[in-house]
Amino acid sequence: MGSDSTSYRSIVAIVGDLVRLRVAAPESGKPTRVRLDDLAVLVSGDGTTRRLAQVIDIRDERVSMQVFDGTKGLATDASVQFLGHPMQVTYSANILGRIFDGRGKPMDHGPALDFDSQVEIGGPTVNPMRRVLASRMIRTGVPMIDLFNCLVESQKIPIFSVSGEPYNAFLGRIGTQADADIIVFGGMGLGFDDFYSFRKTFEDQGSFARTVMFVNQASDSIVERLLVPDMALAVAELFAVEEGKRVLVLLTDMTAYADALKEIGIANERVPSNRGYMGDLYSQLARRYEKACDYAKGGSVTILAVTTMPGNDVSHPVPDNTGYITEGQFYLHDGQLDPFGSLSRLKQLVIGKQTREDHSQVMNTMIRLYSGAVEAEQKQAMAFDLSDYDQQLLQYGQLFRQHFMALDVSMSLEQALDMGWQLMAQCFRAEQLLMKPELIDKYFPTATSDNPENA
Repeated sequence: MGSDSTSYRSIVAIVGDLVRLRVAAPESGKPTRVRLDDLAVLVSGDGTTRRLAQVIDIRDERVSMQVFDGTKGLATDASVQFLGHPMQVTYSANILGRIFDGRGKPMDHGPALDFDSQVEIGGPTVNPMRRVLASRMIRTGVPMIDLFNCLVESQKIPIFSVSGEPYNAFLGRIGTQADADIIVFGGMGLGFDDFYSFRKTFEDQGSFARTVMFVNQASDSIVERLLVPDMALAVAELFAVEEGKRVLVLLTDMTAYADALKEIGIANERVPSNRGYMGDLYSQLARRYEKACDYAKGGSVTILAVTTMPGNDVSHPVPDNTGYITEGQFYLHDGQLDPFGSLSRLKQLVIGKQTREDHSQVMNTMIRLYSGAVEAEQKQAMAFDLSDYDQQLLQYGQLFRQHFMALDVSMSLEQALDMGWQLMAQCFRAEQLLMKPELIDKYFPTATSDNPENA
């Protein structure tokens, strides 16, 4: 739909950064061209101030708009002209290695991209007929992911964590180590130190040239926070469809995104549902997460997103709704990935098919033994007598945390499988593992030099 060249001077209210406008039908009799999410330009009465705004609500003839740079300097005599299109983002090969703000404008002082193609954001999800079943693993170099909860192409999966945990550093590390062609990063409400840390991580690890960053800082407009995921996902889709790339989308923090939805909803006098969040929270999150896709003719889009849990409450509306949408979660707390709280529902599609034959057995046995180690630690804390087997479990639990659960541990999947065999061989006899005899014969270490302490 084309733009509406009519300028309106019928602002009825300015509430915070929200402008309400009454749009009556023009004298020409043509319908008013205003749609949800369309952009508009507001010009002050004296012509000295120009602001960009986005339509966030339409009720009969009343249109509500969120002004990007705030309403300071605007009065009710300002004129409004609708542009007839939603927010657009630059897409071309030139955006790789670039950093954009929450409006899609370069913020890295690099060359201008005014003549590069622009695409609309927030389009519909992919036709199911163009999707194929996920079947390829994304290696991350993190053993707690690669060995125990594989990340699969086209998967959408959050990192559940709490404030104070190193989730942003962990997300950046996954991005630099992941087996993906392109990284698209979307940061919402980031402090400058977090933003700088992500940029430095991508640069230091040599992955910045294949990375696109969209950053909304904590001091930026809150409406831009809502645009960042859509811009990141629009670019990711085009790289996957047009160029057949395997794209990994990193988003942080989706709770900040949901809080922005709540703030704008309340300002627009919408009735909140659960803990102040709007009733469409599930739909808003699902629209973004469902962009993850493995295209039948093209590449793939995989989404890894941080979701912080206020008060470590997994029943909070944001993580609670997220859990119904995504295919598992990585649970990060106490500086470690929890092997019990973490889950990848798509891992069975690649384990044993794209990985070594012993993957499934090693994964299940190591988690079973670690569960026993946790129980043995509880018995020890309560001063119960411990058996020889309990002592073996305690030793195993200590080594498991050291060689696998620490966030700074990095190794390939094959190295992690070999390390798992070595660790089990150090703590247990072969018959105690209750594994398939053919795998024991093939992989169980017999030499004492295979001690992981000497690795």
